[in-house]
Amino acid sequence: MASLNTLRTKFGIVLSLIIAFALLAFILSLKTEMGFSGNDPKVGVMAGEKINYSEYYNRYEQIKSQTGAQESDEQQSAMLANATWQSLISTYVFEPGLERMGLQLTDAERLALLSGEQFSQTLYNAFADPRTGEYNVAAVGQFLEQADSDPAAQTAWQRLCEQLRLESTMTKYFGLVRGGAYVNKLEVEAGRKAANESYAGQWVGKRYAEVPDSLFEVSSGEIKSYYNAHKSAYKRTPSRSLSYVVFEVSPTDQDMEALEKEVRMVGEEFAAAEDPKSFARGNRFGSIAENFVTERQLTTEEAEALLAGKSYGPVLKNNQWTMARALQTKMAPDSLGLRHIVLSYTQEALADSLLTALRGGADFAEAARQHSLVAETAANGGEVGVMPFSAFTGEFIEALANAKTGDIVKIASGDAIQLMQVYRAGKPTKHVQVATITYPVEASSATRRTVHSQAGTFTVNAKKGGAEAFAEAATAAAVTPRTAVLVQGDRTIRGLEDSREVARWAYGAKKGDLSEIFKVGDDYVIATLTDINDDDYAGIREVAPQIRQQLLRDKKFDYIKGQLKGSTLEEMAASLGTEAADFADASYGAYYIAGPGLEPRLIGAIASAEKGKVSEPVKGLSGLYVFRVDSVSDSGQQSPEAEQVRAQAVLESMVGQYALQAVQQMAEIEDLRGKYF
Repeated sequence: MASLNTLRTKFGIVLSLIIAFALLAFILSLKTEMGFSGNDPKVGVMAGEKINYSEYYNRYEQIKSQTGAQESDEQQSAMLANATWQSLISTYVFEPGLERMGLQLTDAERLALLSGEQFSQTLYNAFADPRTGEYNVAAVGQFLEQADSDPAAQTAWQRLCEQLRLESTMTKYFGLVRGGAYVNKLEVEAGRKAANESYAGQWVGKRYAEVPDSLFEVSSGEIKSYYNAHKSAYKRTPSRSLSYVVFEVSPTDQDMEALEKEVRMVGEEFAAAEDPKSFARGNRFGSIAENFVTERQLTTEEAEALLAGKSYGPVLKNNQWTMARALQTKMAPDSLGLRHIVLSYTQEALADSLLTALRGGADFAEAARQHSLVAETAANGGEVGVMPFSAFTGEFIEALANAKTGDIVKIASGDAIQLMQVYRAGKPTKHVQVATITYPVEASSATRRTVHSQAGTFTVNAKKGGAEAFAEAATAAAVTPRTAVLVQGDRTIRGLEDSREVARWAYGAKKGDLSEIFKVGDDYVIATLTDINDDDYAGIREVAPQIRQQLLRDKKFDYIKGQLKGSTLEEMAASLGTEAADFADASYGAYYIAGPGLEPRLIGAIASAEKGKVSEPVKGLSGLYVFRVDSVSDSGQQSPEAEQVRAQAVLESMVGQYALQAVQQMAEIEDLRGKYF
């Protein structure tokens, strides 16, 4: 029977799959119960609907509870945040859209999915038999029986049905979109030519860089006209710019001397301790290895000391002081070849019965295929492979330390019982369990206070006002200002580890604000917000330099074109003060051509040119070019039929990749969570 715990675990798998296809949705009606003293701030907008803090927070906690996910680090927190956001997108964007399209899951379709007549990834992940890897219809019925009297199971079933409905309707949506993807005969022929044909000939050109900028003027009116005509090219996501300084906290020479003195004193006590395990556990930097290692897994110095029962270290390596002692030694096989049968901890009686039968000569591989819960190894007769003894921990160490070829042992560990058959036992080798104390080389509290004081002085000086004061304070403190841009939705600052709090501050700051002193990793960071860019398009002042360069290229192209004379390549080359050069093996699928370099427009012109005819001037990225194609080679490797299949597959893949992205763009989603989460 599929237990609630099993479904809870498998919901995590379902969730990750649905996130990948933006199919994540847990559609539960939530009542806002968070007050915020009457203020429930906006954290986003989707399809014109405001997403409040309370709604986002409740959905976040709901998903965390349903999946059993943890916020153990920034990465895990970011994954939860992304899952929550995708869930809301599903509720506010995909669900209403699918409903308007009339895409539904009918009763007949639901029955076909539940019965296994049609495949459902959602149902498969929840009810697949772990032994066979096949969808188990009986498990569905068993779970529904449980749900009759268990409210928690009823809630889980409702969530599963909602996921099933969303999966089905989204599959229909993708099918409709893919159905509109069609490669016609002209595209097939163009693709076949691009794959098979290569071109050789001669070219003549002149680079824009050879023409001085001083020959041309670009007026503000021209820049404005170009900007207005190409404004869509400057669309952007709202962002915030900041400048920040880092006060690095590094140990001083005095810190190093004090640390070494402390470490050597601890080393002496560790070496003399009658109970090294308790001593290591009592030290905040101590650790006890769960496994046993061999001489080959230790350094020469470690092995020499530990295997002789002596203390190792303290020694300074990899920026940390390390000392170690051996706690136990065992003679055990250096490696073991194993097969296993994995049973639930509730199957104690079955485990004992199988153990008796196997020790009596029953076929282990057949028993594994019939009873083991791990489908991957069960299908292979329980084969685990050859593993070093040092890979084992806990109960496995005691059970396998003295194992010999042919032994079958029973090991209870965690929520499973394993029957393990040893089909190969390596040479007995001395193994040792090690207790280690490792002191990181880090700054002392006094040094940290000194650096914090320096950061405080910087803050006082920078508060005098503006970017100029910030720069002057940085010069006085001998630190270099760095710049960063936070694009809407970013949770951290690129290049600055553990910078979530700095990003949170930046989203709530005003232009010119100076931050508090943030502890980022081991260092201190102070930032100032230099700009807020909430416009949908980059301003003309921002893009004027690149527009000016584009207009200069256009003017230079016309200038070079005006110099171009003659009807043959040789005459044209002479008019430009250069010579014609050869090109070969040029193909449509390439962006680079020997000589001109990265010039996709030139490649396209060559691939569509008439053989033997001098081309019109081509406006390239780096210069003006004219050419003549002298020969065309056709490899014939790509047939029209193969190209049809390839192009159709590529088109359908692109449709699947961009369909949801396009819908989200149409929904004009604003992600304003950075200030709060």
